[in-house]
Amino acid sequence: MTELLASAAPVLSAERLNQAYSYAGYRQLIDELMARNQTTGTNQTEQIIQYARLNIKRMQRLDKTIELLPELQKVLNQLDQGYEWLIITEGWCGDAAQIVPVLEAVARASQGKISTRYVLRDENLDLMDRYLTNGGRSIPKLVVLHTDTLTEAATWGPRPAPAQELFTRLKQAEVPYQEFVTELHGWYAKDHTISTQRELLALLQSL
Repeated sequence: MTELLASAAPVLSAERLNQAYSYAGYRQLIDELMARNQTTGTNQTEQIIQYARLNIKRMQRLDKTIELLPELQKVLNQLDQGYEWLIITEGWCGDAAQIVPVLEAVARASQGKISTRYVLRDENLDLMDRYLTNGGRSIPKLVVLHTDTLTEAATWGPRPAPAQELFTRLKQAEVPYQEFVTELHGWYAKDHTISTQRELLALLQSL
């Protein structure tokens, strides 16, 4: 779900952006927390810890297996200016585990034209509350910033349209949570990141 907006004001200061995590820093954080049987955020229930542990495995797998669509790589090669990708996420979020590695893979393939920075939702609610989805704090959320001004160029998230439709349908049907999670992650597994890549391709083409 992509939105293009023009804003004259920076989304955040350069100092705050620089304080955000790199991908390596974000991954190190959630790994170090998991070593203490913890995850990001204030909810430290055993169920949340289990989800976070699964998410680490999902990210590890995706980091090794993502193959970018040729048409996406072509658009990345043609970018004529730089962008900062600010990503709002949490270690316990299943959708983030499925999507964050894709965002990072796209940035890496941009040959330095796209830089990524990661912030935790619950520590940055002032940012999160500017990018609600149907009134909720759904993550991950990508905010595309112009490198020179840190003004907003576009936003995307929290999940590709087919996954969002499935999410909405399951929620409306009041499907039990475990079944809900199984169906949603089953969709991600079958999709092989293609829907996310195609939507990011459309976002880049519209910049």
